[in-house]
Amino acid sequence: MFGHAGYAESGQDIVCAGVSALSIAACNGLEHFLSVAPKVQEAEGHLTCELMGLTEQDLEKAQWILQTMTLGIEQIQAAYSQDYILIDRRRWTPC
Repeated sequence: MFGHAGYAESGQDIVCAGVSALSIAACNGLEHFLSVAPKVQEAEGHLTCELMGLTEQDLEKAQWILQTMTLGIEQIQAAYSQDYILIDRRRWTPC
């Protein structure tokens, strides 16, 4: 994840807050439910979560968690338009 939604001023942007909450919850879920913790990096307006060395079972769990996050983000996108959220699946690459 990177950038800010730009729906409202910083601290008042419900689009950014919603996407942030979903993405951080997904990272927390991955850390809690997988046998290998993801490498998570957070910075102002930027979040990366790297999964490496997962078993097939962990990969399946990760897909459920990430797809649930995606469904939530797609719902926010539908409610507030693509002007504020862009989902670029080309950046999702298996290791």
